Amino acid sequence: MVSGLLKALGVLVGALIIGLGITWLSINAGLGTALQNGAWTTDPAIGSPTASPYARAAVARAGLLALNKSETVYFTAVHDDAGDPLTSKCSYRLDGKPLATRWWSITAYGADHYLIPNPANRYSQAMNTVTRDGENGFTISVNPGGKGTNGIPTGFDGTGEGEAFSLTLRLYNPDEETYSNLESLRLPTIVKESCS
Repeated sequence: MVSGLLKALGVLVGALIIGLGITWLSINAGLGTALQNGAWTTDPAIGSPTASPYARAAVARAGLLALNKSETVYFTAVHDDAGDPLTSKCSYRLDGKPLATRWWSITAYGADHYLIPNPANRYSQAMNTVTRDGENGFTISVNPGGKGTNGIPTGFDGTGEGEAFSLTLRLYNPDEETYSNLESLRLPTIVKESCS
Protein backbone atom coordinates (compact mmCIF):
# COMPACT_ATOMS: atom_id res chain seq x y z
CA MET A 1 0.00 0.00 0.00
CA VAL A 2 2.72 2.47 1.04
CA SER A 3 4.91 1.60 -1.95
CA GLY A 4 1.93 2.16 -4.27
CA LEU A 5 1.38 5.62 -2.80
CA LEU A 6 5.07 6.44 -3.15
CA LYS A 7 5.02 5.35 -6.79
CA ALA A 8 1.95 7.48 -7.47
CA LEU A 9 3.57 10.43 -5.70
CA GLY A 10 6.74 9.92 -7.75
CA VAL A 11 4.76 9.87 -11.02
CA LEU A 12 2.89 13.02 -9.95
CA VAL A 13 6.10 14.88 -9.06
CA GLY A 14 7.74 13.75 -12.33
CA ALA A 15 4.76 14.92 -14.39
CA LEU A 16 4.77 18.24 -12.55
CA ILE A 17 8.48 18.78 -13.24
CA ILE A 18 8.07 17.89 -16.93
CA GLY A 19 5.03 20.16 -17.27
CA LEU A 20 6.77 23.10 -15.62
CA GLY A 21 9.89 22.52 -17.74
CA ILE A 22 7.93 22.52 -20.99
CA THR A 23 6.10 25.68 -19.92
CA TRP A 24 9.38 27.41 -19.02
CA LEU A 25 10.89 26.46 -22.39
CA SER A 26 7.80 27.66 -24.27
CA ILE A 27 7.80 31.04 -22.53
CA ASN A 28 11.54 31.55 -23.02
CA ALA A 29 11.69 30.32 -26.63
CA GLY A 30 11.46 33.89 -27.94
CA LEU A 31 8.97 36.62 -28.62
CA GLY A 32 6.85 35.92 -31.62
CA THR A 33 8.68 33.31 -33.63
CA ALA A 34 5.71 31.96 -35.61
CA LEU A 35 6.59 33.79 -38.83
CA GLN A 36 10.00 34.53 -40.41
CA ASN A 37 10.90 37.42 -42.71
CA GLY A 38 14.67 37.55 -43.27
CA ALA A 39 16.33 37.88 -39.88
CA TRP A 40 13.08 39.16 -38.35
CA THR A 41 10.39 37.05 -36.67
CA THR A 42 6.89 37.84 -35.51
CA ASP A 43 3.73 36.18 -34.30
CA PRO A 44 0.66 37.63 -36.04
CA ALA A 45 -1.49 36.56 -33.09
CA ILE A 46 0.38 38.70 -30.53
CA GLY A 47 -1.85 41.51 -29.34
CA SER A 48 -5.01 39.70 -30.44
CA PRO A 49 -7.54 37.44 -28.68
CA THR A 50 -6.13 34.44 -30.58
CA ALA A 51 -2.68 34.66 -28.92
CA SER A 52 -1.77 31.42 -27.16
CA PRO A 53 -1.37 31.38 -23.37
CA TYR A 54 2.37 30.79 -23.86
CA ALA A 55 2.67 33.83 -26.16
CA ARG A 56 0.77 35.94 -23.63
CA ALA A 57 3.02 34.70 -20.83
CA ALA A 58 6.17 35.45 -22.89
CA VAL A 59 4.93 38.99 -23.62
CA ALA A 60 4.07 39.58 -19.97
CA ARG A 61 7.42 38.23 -18.81
CA ALA A 62 9.45 40.33 -21.25
CA GLY A 63 7.34 43.46 -20.85
CA LEU A 64 7.55 44.09 -24.61
CA LEU A 65 5.08 43.85 -27.51
CA ALA A 66 2.18 44.91 -25.31
CA LEU A 67 0.09 47.00 -27.71
CA ASN A 68 -3.00 45.71 -29.46
CA LYS A 69 -2.48 44.10 -32.88
CA SER A 70 -4.66 46.77 -34.51
CA GLU A 71 -2.18 49.41 -33.32
CA THR A 72 1.22 47.81 -33.79
CA VAL A 73 3.01 44.97 -35.54
CA TYR A 74 6.23 43.85 -33.85
CA PHE A 75 9.19 42.10 -35.43
CA THR A 76 12.13 40.83 -33.39
CA ALA A 77 15.64 39.87 -34.55
CA VAL A 78 18.09 37.87 -32.45
CA HIS A 79 20.18 36.80 -35.48
CA ASP A 80 21.68 38.61 -38.45
CA ASP A 81 20.87 37.77 -42.07
CA ALA A 82 23.55 35.02 -42.03
CA GLY A 83 21.86 33.34 -39.05
CA ASP A 84 24.57 34.27 -36.53
CA PRO A 85 23.37 35.43 -33.08
CA LEU A 86 23.51 39.19 -32.52
CA THR A 87 26.30 39.99 -30.07
CA SER A 88 27.40 43.31 -28.59
CA LYS A 89 31.03 42.76 -29.62
CA CYS A 90 30.12 43.00 -33.34
CA SER A 91 29.06 45.84 -35.63
CA TYR A 92 26.01 45.55 -37.86
CA ARG A 93 24.58 47.57 -40.72
CA LEU A 94 20.82 47.71 -41.25
CA ASP A 95 19.66 48.88 -44.67
CA GLY A 96 16.00 49.66 -45.10
CA LYS A 97 13.49 51.12 -47.52
CA PRO A 98 10.39 53.15 -46.65
CA LEU A 99 7.95 51.08 -44.59
CA ALA A 100 4.18 51.22 -45.18
CA THR A 101 3.25 52.43 -41.72
CA ARG A 102 2.36 55.65 -39.97
CA TRP A 103 5.49 55.48 -37.80
CA TRP A 104 8.23 52.95 -37.09
CA SER A 105 11.16 52.45 -34.75
CA ILE A 106 14.03 50.00 -34.24
CA THR A 107 15.23 49.51 -30.65
CA ALA A 108 18.11 47.45 -29.21
CA TYR A 109 17.45 45.43 -26.05
CA GLY A 110 19.80 43.40 -23.86
CA ALA A 111 19.24 39.72 -23.18
CA ASP A 112 17.23 40.77 -20.11
CA HIS A 113 14.77 42.66 -22.40
CA TYR A 114 15.84 46.01 -20.92
CA LEU A 115 17.31 48.92 -22.86
CA ILE A 116 21.10 48.68 -23.11
CA PRO A 117 22.73 51.38 -20.92
CA ASN A 118 25.09 53.64 -22.87
CA PRO A 119 26.69 57.09 -22.31
CA ALA A 120 24.75 58.63 -25.21
CA ASN A 121 21.38 57.49 -23.77
CA ARG A 122 20.47 56.44 -27.30
CA TYR A 123 18.49 53.23 -27.60
CA SER A 124 16.73 53.37 -30.94
CA GLN A 125 16.26 55.03 -34.28
CA ALA A 126 12.91 55.90 -35.76
CA MET A 127 11.13 57.20 -38.79
CA ASN A 128 11.63 60.79 -37.61
CA THR A 129 15.27 60.46 -36.45
CA VAL A 130 17.07 58.62 -39.26
CA THR A 131 18.97 60.42 -41.99
CA ARG A 132 17.65 59.18 -45.32
CA ASP A 133 19.38 58.52 -48.61
CA GLY A 134 18.31 59.85 -52.01
CA GLU A 135 15.69 57.08 -52.42
CA ASN A 136 14.15 57.72 -48.99
CA GLY A 137 15.85 54.59 -47.65
CA PHE A 138 18.02 54.50 -44.55
CA THR A 139 21.07 52.84 -43.00
CA ILE A 140 21.34 52.20 -39.26
CA SER A 141 24.67 51.34 -37.64
CA VAL A 142 24.41 49.07 -34.59
CA ASN A 143 27.75 48.72 -32.82
CA PRO A 144 29.42 48.98 -29.39
CA GLY A 145 29.71 52.78 -29.38
CA GLY A 146 26.81 53.60 -31.69
CA LYS A 147 29.17 55.24 -34.18
CA GLY A 148 28.30 55.80 -37.81
CA THR A 149 25.16 56.68 -39.67
CA ASN A 150 22.07 56.64 -37.45
CA GLY A 151 23.97 54.74 -34.75
CA ILE A 152 22.52 52.61 -31.96
CA PRO A 153 25.03 51.64 -29.21
CA THR A 154 25.17 48.09 -27.87
CA GLY A 155 27.39 49.07 -24.94
CA PHE A 156 30.24 46.56 -25.39
CA ASP A 157 33.29 47.87 -23.49
CA GLY A 158 35.87 45.70 -25.27
CA THR A 159 36.22 43.09 -22.55
CA GLY A 160 34.83 39.59 -22.49
CA GLU A 161 32.88 37.86 -25.21
CA GLY A 162 30.10 40.42 -25.63
CA GLU A 163 26.47 40.02 -24.72
CA ALA A 164 23.52 38.76 -26.71
CA PHE A 165 21.03 41.43 -27.69
CA SER A 166 17.93 41.76 -29.82
CA LEU A 167 16.40 44.33 -32.12
CA THR A 168 12.69 45.14 -32.10
CA LEU A 169 11.06 46.73 -35.12
CA ARG A 170 7.73 48.38 -34.32
CA LEU A 171 5.30 49.28 -37.09
CA TYR A 172 2.65 51.62 -35.67
CA ASN A 173 -0.69 51.81 -37.48
CA PRO A 174 0.62 50.00 -40.56
CA ASP A 175 -1.25 49.95 -43.85
CA GLU A 176 -3.75 47.13 -44.25
CA GLU A 177 -1.48 45.57 -46.87
CA THR A 178 1.21 45.16 -44.21
CA TYR A 179 -0.98 42.89 -42.08
CA SER A 180 -1.61 40.53 -44.98
CA ASN A 181 2.00 40.42 -46.22
CA LEU A 182 4.06 40.03 -43.05
CA GLU A 183 6.25 37.34 -44.64
CA SER A 184 7.07 39.35 -47.76
CA LEU A 185 7.45 42.92 -46.47
CA ARG A 186 10.76 44.53 -47.35
CA LEU A 187 12.19 44.77 -43.85
CA PRO A 188 15.67 46.15 -43.08
CA THR A 189 18.53 43.77 -43.75
CA ILE A 190 20.93 43.03 -40.88
CA VAL A 191 24.52 42.50 -42.03
CA LYS A 192 27.47 41.86 -39.70
CA GLU A 193 30.40 44.07 -40.67
CA SER A 194 33.09 43.28 -38.07
CA CYS A 195 33.69 42.01 -34.54
CA SER A 196 36.06 43.13 -31.76
